[in-house]
Amino acid sequence: MVLGTDSRVLTLAFARMADALGNSFLIIVLPLYIASGQVTLTGIVGTELFGFVLREETLIGLVLSLFGLLNSFGQPFTGRLSDRTGRRRAFVLIGLVLFAIGSAAYPFLSSYWAVLGARAFQGVGAAFTIPATIALVNDYAESDSERGGNFGVFNTFRLIGFGFGPIVAGIVITGGLAAEGVVTYDLLGTALSGFNAAFAIAVGGALVSLALVALLITDPPVAADAASKNLSIAVRDPDGQGLDSVFVLGVGTFLMATTIALFATLEGPIRMRLDESTFMFSVQFAAVVIANVLLQVPIGRASDRIGRRPFVVAGFVVLVPSVFAQGVVTDPWLMLAARFVQGIAVALVFAPSLALAGDLAGERGSGTTLSVLTMAFGLGVAVGPLASGVLFNLGGFSTPFTVGAGLAVVALVLTYTQVSETLTDADGGLDPNPQD
Repeated sequence: MVLGTDSRVLTLAFARMADALGNSFLIIVLPLYIASGQVTLTGIVGTELFGFVLREETLIGLVLSLFGLLNSFGQPFTGRLSDRTGRRRAFVLIGLVLFAIGSAAYPFLSSYWAVLGARAFQGVGAAFTIPATIALVNDYAESDSERGGNFGVFNTFRLIGFGFGPIVAGIVITGGLAAEGVVTYDLLGTALSGFNAAFAIAVGGALVSLALVALLITDPPVAADAASKNLSIAVRDPDGQGLDSVFVLGVGTFLMATTIALFATLEGPIRMRLDESTFMFSVQFAAVVIANVLLQVPIGRASDRIGRRPFVVAGFVVLVPSVFAQGVVTDPWLMLAARFVQGIAVALVFAPSLALAGDLAGERGSGTTLSVLTMAFGLGVAVGPLASGVLFNLGGFSTPFTVGAGLAVVALVLTYTQVSETLTDADGGLDPNPQD
């Protein structure tokens, strides 16, 4: 144990942080790379597809969304397969190799369709990596009283990588915080563009993760035992009383992630409405991540002592006003406060939800069960920006956030009425009939 956490969980957390850093690099770099002219869009921009005229922004959005869609829809299959085979580590390694190959390919690609293919390749890689990694974190919990803390630590490091990656990417591409344009580095007498430097760092992040997992992670015996379990994803409660708790948590996670992703699409309208700088917008955007980094561990560990359900319900209670407020505030600092409170809500929901699902995964298979939540989160992040743009066009600035608050209400009602507690005492004792 290191800092009160299993060293294997810390290893996976560091590996996921490095991987998330590399992926968040590409979220910033790829739109700039495609728009720079180094990727050929001739013959694509301006053409019509299914009644829509393809524009540069549409093509960039497709590259970014394809990763999330393939990643999310692939997770239930790879999660279930990792349960069947009991080989989590191999799935993590395969995914990291695919991601590294995709990042290494970008500097050599000049066709848009080739770039799209490389990003799709990485989406498949993430589908291998994410559910197997989450399942390992769950499998390493020696008791239910450790599970929430493990997920809190893991999510904290993951969010550090994802949250700070865009900042580092901007510095690498331009050569400084205040610099403009793409810088060129002199590497042993060879010119290296800021784009290629960023791609190299993304590859490096995947390779660091690969080395950590290959050298320090092994499959626990529980993973091998999972091959004999029922690995179906239930919608109804097994006892026939309402909906299955894991399914409901998946729906709630999807709705929560959608509300998080509403913000990014509206950068222009938000900055105009609040009369704020790009830097202030970026701080507001990052506030959700910052709140999670600060609170994931204490909330996860508290859920091991108090129970999972109270935190999840409280999170959705907090989520409703924090999302609604973003559609009505007219002051930059109030928007920052609303985003930070939304981050608190996300922290209250995510680690305890994973822990609750992990409590139930003993009889279902960790990879299959936990992939419901990770898939739901990825889908919400992919759907949110599109929904935000459509709702803004239909009803104006406040509409996306009003609808988002409504989605949070739906998640609150479902969670309060359909999700049962899995811990019955302060020591984290597992309820033998958690759905009763």
